[in-house]
Amino acid sequence: MTVLCNCMLQFCVRIANFAASLNLETKMELKKLTVRTLSGIIYCGIIVGCILIGHEAVAIMASALATIAAIEFSKINSDLNARRIPTLLLDIAGCIALCFGVYVYPIILWVAIMIARFVEELYINDNKPLHNLANSMMTQIYIGIPLACAVGISYLFSRPEALLAVFLFLWINDTGAFLVGSTIGRHRLFERISPKKSWEGFFGGAAFTVAAALLFCYTCSGFFGFDNDALLWIGLAVVTVIFGTWGDLVESMIKRTLNIKDSGNIIPGHGGILDRIDSLLLAAPAVLIYLILWELLRF
Repeated sequence: MTVLCNCMLQFCVRIANFAASLNLETKMELKKLTVRTLSGIIYCGIIVGCILIGHEAVAIMASALATIAAIEFSKINSDLNARRIPTLLLDIAGCIALCFGVYVYPIILWVAIMIARFVEELYINDNKPLHNLANSMMTQIYIGIPLACAVGISYLFSRPEALLAVFLFLWINDTGAFLVGSTIGRHRLFERISPKKSWEGFFGGAAFTVAAALLFCYTCSGFFGFDNDALLWIGLAVVTVIFGTWGDLVESMIKRTLNIKDSGNIIPGHGGILDRIDSLLLAAPAVLIYLILWELLRF
């Protein structure tokens, strides 16, 4: 027992000496990394928790993400002031209706909300009505519909865990692309939009994701609600990687056009919700289409 205590004491002393030897800049970087890691774990934990709870929790989660993303999108695209609050509320209501669109009545409600949005613009007395309406329609198309597709994935196989597979693939792809790209990345993937992304990183992320897909296929297909079919899993991984990358690039294009670094700051060290779900916004519709076609064509 005494030996164990001495060992622990020596370990603590070494850690303290190591921390004291770091310069201020290094300490700040470590602090940022710690904050980024913790906030990332909390974000992922919330996503996974909602998916495991069930379909209703997934729809509520998608609605919450849509609400925050719509607010961020409104802020970066136009001056969000008291006069624009009614418009923002209609945009948010439209996104939420889409997220619950697996039921019939929310879709009918969405149509009514869009009609109300057009009528509202008549009474705003703004000199940029087309610009305002375009922002609202972009919110529905870019945020509402993709998150509705994410909810649709969880309903397609009557198992919300199917959506978890998509999130895991996106996270694995990001991690693999970063590890490979930062190590051996030389050839730029899309320098005009995202100078740091490389082809090596893209293929590295894809390799990690396909490997994870095969692992899931042969160990826990049933948990995710899929058949034990390697071709299905590989196709799912490839679709997620390609469209997830395009989703990332689209948001980078938007931010570069608006000359901003992040869409918000709600997640410390990560930016805004749009910065976290950018890959999902193109991957979710593509994956939903892929899974529907797979179900239709496999017979």
